[in-house]
Amino acid sequence: MVQEMVTRKVDSDPISEGEDALVVLITVASREEAERIARRLVEDRLAACVNIVPQVRSFFIWQGKFSQEDECLLVAKSRRPRFRDLTTAVKQLHSYSVPEIIALPILVGSADYLRWMAEST
Repeated sequence: MVQEMVTRKVDSDPISEGEDALVVLITVASREEAERIARRLVEDRLAACVNIVPQVRSFFIWQGKFSQEDECLLVAKSRRPRFRDLTTAVKQLHSYSVPEIIALPILVGSADYLRWMAEST
């Protein structure tokens, strides 16, 4: 049996500095809440894209007691200038009194993707 060699075009997209690009992590209580928040962030151009990780198990201390909850995780791609408005929107829609909304800088990434993120937010 002869295997055919498949040649793939190597992506020539250069790597670029992230500048003001962010990954924002947000945990929520349910899939429905995750979808509602994700839709709002994208429709309002506060995030270029939001991924929903359907189930994470969170362990934490809340009001002095150990807690564990099944939650969904939103992974939003945004930019530093949009973070304040993104946070405001999440807080308006979120069921928690103190929602997790944390941002991590994107140090480097695909230049095409980072350009699309900037254009989308």
